[in-house]
Amino acid sequence: MKPARIVVICIAAVAAIGLALVVRAMGSSGQAVSTAAAAPAPVMAKVLVAAADLPPGKRLSESDLTWKDWPVDQVNPAFVTDGSTPLPAVEAKPADEDKAKDAEAAPQAAPKGAVARVTRAANDLATGGAKADFVGAVVREAILAGEPIVARKIVRAGEGGFMAAYLEPGMRAMAIRVTVETAAGGFILPGDRVDLVLTRETNLGNMATADAQRSKFTSATVLQNIKILAIDQTTRAADDANTVVGATATLELGPRDAEALAAARSEGELSLVLRSYADSMGPSGRVASQAGRTQQASTVRVYRGDAPEVVVVQ
Repeated sequence: MKPARIVVICIAAVAAIGLALVVRAMGSSGQAVSTAAAAPAPVMAKVLVAAADLPPGKRLSESDLTWKDWPVDQVNPAFVTDGSTPLPAVEAKPADEDKAKDAEAAPQAAPKGAVARVTRAANDLATGGAKADFVGAVVREAILAGEPIVARKIVRAGEGGFMAAYLEPGMRAMAIRVTVETAAGGFILPGDRVDLVLTRETNLGNMATADAQRSKFTSATVLQNIKILAIDQTTRAADDANTVVGATATLELGPRDAEALAAARSEGELSLVLRSYADSMGPSGRVASQAGRTQQASTVRVYRGDAPEVVVVQ
């Protein structure tokens, strides 16, 4: 074989190898670009979740709630979002053709796009945003840390079942009439602890003495360290409120304490005595000396010289 032909064959082989390497490099680059284009970063939305485990009956504060990044395509319509990221529209499914026609003919009142963002920002400035709507609500079902907040697991003030959700397990709610005088001048607020003092007229019987014609009144504490749930329909006093004046006070009681309160309410006038915060950890419920009381106070007639005196014995 001539040397010139050998040189030509070598050059052709080198060129073929070089072309193969170039094609391979271009293919790898195209595949990398295709892979990067096929897996873009997921769009995230802010979802309101529990910052810690929330037991039933827990009243929510701002520290109990936090925002968590959540993939937009996994956001359930029941979740609460901050509205900063638009969510995929849920296609409406009317029950029949008439409803479908009405839905198509009805004007779209909800703002969209930039108008929606401006409206949302104005609402957040005025109300504190979606998170503020749930502060003060009561947990109906247990919520785990990091679990999204949904409406069926909480009860907000003013909704049905709020008081039942707010009660501690095993406790009962009972209301009594109060006035400014019997409620410490209105300084008793929801959440305070009180004692209940019963003032009643004693039964002196049919006595012929002059002292027996005068009314005899006694007072005694029948319940102690009882929590005030509400004054009228106010379950939470305003931040700047020092007094709440109402006609009724709702108390949190055990079942047997509720029976004792019902009996005491029929015997005379009940007064609420405000307790110090330092005394709020003491025993709660019926006072021991009153727990077994079933009869009216008895009386004894004492003779001092010629003038008899009637003495009430507790």
